[in-house]
Amino acid sequence: MTDTAIHLTGFIIIVAALGIGAQWLAWRFRLPAILLLSFAGLAAGPWLGLINPGEQLGAMLNPLVGLMVAIILFEGGMNLKFHELKEAGPGVIRLGTAGVAITWLLGSLAAHFVGDLSWPVAVLLGAIIVITGPTVIIPMLRQARLKQRPASLLKWEGIINDPIGALLAVLVFEYFYYLESGAAVFQVLSGLATAIAVAVGLGVGGGYLLGKAFSRDNVPEFLKAPAMLASALLCYGLANQAQHEAGLLATTLLGMTMGNMQLRSIEELRRIKEYVSILLVSGIFIILTANLDPQILTRLDWRSAVLLALIIFAVRPVSVLLSTVGLGMNWRERVLLAWIAPRGVVAVTVAGVFASSMSEQGFYGADLLLPLIVSLVLLTVVLHGSTIGWLSRRLGLAAASQNGILIVGASNWSTDLALQLKEMNIPVLIADSSWYNLSQARLSGIRTHYGEILSEHAEISLELNDMGFLLATTANDAYNAFVCSRFAPEFGRNQVFQLPMHIAAEEHEKKSIKLANRGVIVFEPTATKEELERRHYHKWKFKKSHFTKKYTFENYLKIESADALPLMLLRSDGEILFHSEQSPLKPEENDVLLSYVPSSSEKQ
Repeated sequence: MTDTAIHLTGFIIIVAALGIGAQWLAWRFRLPAILLLSFAGLAAGPWLGLINPGEQLGAMLNPLVGLMVAIILFEGGMNLKFHELKEAGPGVIRLGTAGVAITWLLGSLAAHFVGDLSWPVAVLLGAIIVITGPTVIIPMLRQARLKQRPASLLKWEGIINDPIGALLAVLVFEYFYYLESGAAVFQVLSGLATAIAVAVGLGVGGGYLLGKAFSRDNVPEFLKAPAMLASALLCYGLANQAQHEAGLLATTLLGMTMGNMQLRSIEELRRIKEYVSILLVSGIFIILTANLDPQILTRLDWRSAVLLALIIFAVRPVSVLLSTVGLGMNWRERVLLAWIAPRGVVAVTVAGVFASSMSEQGFYGADLLLPLIVSLVLLTVVLHGSTIGWLSRRLGLAAASQNGILIVGASNWSTDLALQLKEMNIPVLIADSSWYNLSQARLSGIRTHYGEILSEHAEISLELNDMGFLLATTANDAYNAFVCSRFAPEFGRNQVFQLPMHIAAEEHEKKSIKLANRGVIVFEPTATKEELERRHYHKWKFKKSHFTKKYTFENYLKIESADALPLMLLRSDGEILFHSEQSPLKPEENDVLLSYVPSSSEKQ
């Protein structure tokens, strides 16, 4: 193996390890992943010199980043569901039209009169700052757990504005490039028409044809995910051949088309694409931040600092507040949208592509274009990534906590359980397809969802931003397992629970549902749905035990009946733990134990 191959292998290993490591740390300590990814890249690159993407990848750097962004936009497009437009549609349209125009205009004026850039460079910078990258906003939304409408607005805006901003920058560059020949306007209009025609033809047309091939089983299941990935890359490459940067728009449309065709295996394909996207987003931020030259930022002066402040604190807020007038959005949503606009990898890539070309043509200030955009990306990633959770909770647009429990299956027992959880200030939601079964919960003031939890209607209407656990309590074991399997990617495999299954001990091994396809079995093996309802009929009660220095878990075991069933533990820090045979509860001081205990007449 050559030295180059060894260095490249080490480079890939370091990027992958740092990326996933940063993602894990962000999850473990509930920090914005983008911040940790950026710091990891800076540490591995400029600070420690472990990797140098510019040298190790050479001419492959920009094409590789372009392909990675194309796949990320394709995956993002698949998650753009048309039903979200019922609420977010007018806002998305305004932000993608009036919002883009206002941002472009104000950004260009600020860049020229405050940043002292020539008009061509100022107008190009105004186009680039339109881009609010999905590579940044999607990880932020995943952690912030916003309500449906503001989350949809930010997600749609980020994914749609990415190709729009890139294409706008291309058209601006072409206009000034061909200005002396007198064909500038014609060149821009023909370029725009070509880009739209090619993107629609390849993205919408190709997505429709591929989706039809999937639905007719012309592609086997094991080839569907690879075929989608290859199609996204092919679509990106062909579109870029026809018009520079049209590939981003084409891949976005490809993902949107396939994501809304209601393909039978779409959820599985979405999950696969999400896994790939997380790996790519992590890699991109490590690569780009590691490739930063610290000297590049020394070119900026006080004018540049004021310009960046205006873009963040004035241009974006004014653009959002003006473009959303008359839409019926409340002030909280408008304030959040006005603040959150992180820029990402596409903005840096576009600036890097055109900065050198404009410098060669002698446009004044072109050498500041890349440092300004890099600084803008770093500032918005830090500012917006560190404040989106706090601000959204303060505005009431996100869950104050994520320890709520979604109970699937309404019954006398599960409704009483929900009442106890509500008294413990734990968010709870009961879902059932029977209006009658939900009647007691509705009368008790418990949040309910009437309908099939696995339906598209539930996907549209359910807001689970404050839910962190699922407990399936229906009488159908297979259905409980299916529900847990469906929601495991959203809640986490160890956060979805189901009641013990109704299987005789001697037949358990050969007839039980496969372990990987069910939720965690809670409570005790005998606590089936029928047994819990029987105990409820015999007047068993829920009991909350608060442990102190004087009243310990040992005291509880001595006092309480041997038949008492521990259910869950609320830690003093708000953490929730469910009791199971594999993970028995061990209460400590200041913890609250919820258990199910027999009535006085049944106690021995």
